[in-house]
Amino acid sequence: MIAVSPDHFIGGERVSSTATFTDISPIDQRPLGEIARGGPREADLALAAAEDAFPAWAALGSDGRAEHLHRLADLIDANVDRLAEVECLDMAMLLRSLRARVIARGARNFRAYADLAVAHEERVWASNGTANRVIRRPAGPAVVITPWNAPFMLSTWKTAPALAAGCTVILKPPEWAPLSCSMLADLTGEAGFPPGVFNVLQGIGEEAGAALVSHAGLRRISFTGSPETGRSIGLSATQNLVPFTAELGGKGPLIVFADADLDAAAAKASGQYDDAGQVCLAGTRILVEDSVRDAFLERFHAGVDAQVLGDPRDDETTISPLIHPDHLARVEGFVERARANGDQIVRGGHRAEIGGLWYEPTLIEPRSNASEVVQREVFGPVLTFQTFRDEADAVTLANSTAYGLSAIIYTGSQERAERVGRAVRAGTVWVNTFLVRDLTAPFGGIGISGIGREGGDYALDFYSDLKTLQISERSTT
Repeated sequence: MIAVSPDHFIGGERVSSTATFTDISPIDQRPLGEIARGGPREADLALAAAEDAFPAWAALGSDGRAEHLHRLADLIDANVDRLAEVECLDMAMLLRSLRARVIARGARNFRAYADLAVAHEERVWASNGTANRVIRRPAGPAVVITPWNAPFMLSTWKTAPALAAGCTVILKPPEWAPLSCSMLADLTGEAGFPPGVFNVLQGIGEEAGAALVSHAGLRRISFTGSPETGRSIGLSATQNLVPFTAELGGKGPLIVFADADLDAAAAKASGQYDDAGQVCLAGTRILVEDSVRDAFLERFHAGVDAQVLGDPRDDETTISPLIHPDHLARVEGFVERARANGDQIVRGGHRAEIGGLWYEPTLIEPRSNASEVVQREVFGPVLTFQTFRDEADAVTLANSTAYGLSAIIYTGSQERAERVGRAVRAGTVWVNTFLVRDLTAPFGGIGISGIGREGGDYALDFYSDLKTLQISERSTT
């Protein structure tokens, strides 16, 4: 086991707490460590450190900050294997995925936002006899709260634009998978970040997170998690008039038209069980045109039959365990209620025979579109299957939940891709592909999937105060 500090990282130093909580590995449920359990006292320390460090970090400018971010990216690349091994133990994502793409995405995030901030050009124009400029000014200390699925990558996705824009950061890691975020703190120190620019506050959301988001010195909040927690954080942000972005999960449709490449569509659909279905962007509602129902299902079942449940450190494994016993019970509860509701369990529907925190890849054909399993995010290896008559019916079903984070469409028609892609209510729509991300594109949800946008200049603008400077074009003395 790689040594990882269980303590907070505040003002460039490790800080302990008298209280702790136990972090367990989803792989075998053995304890990985006793993690510092922060609260209001530690939140005050972290905000004070971030406030003290802010003026100098903001004054450093985009070029100076970019040097630090590029050094950090280089260190992430040099430590991919260490980070991947720890994150695999801590949240059980497939080790090969972490090594091949997920951890390295963290380095990409820091490089991309550093370069975007340096390349930014102020908007300049003339109107009404004045010369006008829009100026970005760093907003101040920002709190970033990240989820337990891919915690390292998602932490860098939020902290990179905040730091590039000139904000200082307090990161609240997920209590179910906090270790890789602790390692990120060490790497910022190694990269020469000034003390207080990047801080990590460990703890339980209702304690450490609540203390952070209600703090008067805070200037920005970025959160990824559940709608219920998002609403609570939003109330705290409102009380202090702090700008707030939130990505709050999804219930994405995967729409397959009769003219689609069915082999590709079914392969992608069976691949939605990746990471045990703990992916907010996953296409969890499979919608297939009536005429190709049987042909699609045959291919889909063949794909699921090839899945291997097992240790995420094993290269043969394709489906890992769920993150925590409480989460396994939550997923199981959805399926049991669906069964009691009369929804048809097409396959799966039970804990896996290998025991532990594994759950069988499950497909449910609901009795109606109003079924809970259709309308609420399960966040596990549970997909629903429905058919549609025509394009209009497909769009109606796709838009029938309160969520709107992402959607996937498979079709052989460019015209249909444009029509349906525009009509589906989602922040991101993929056609004949999935999970391809351009870091300059806006990312976020519609409806209860969230508020605000991340990505590219959208994120840099969020972490900035925008100022319009107007100067009369008449000569002055």
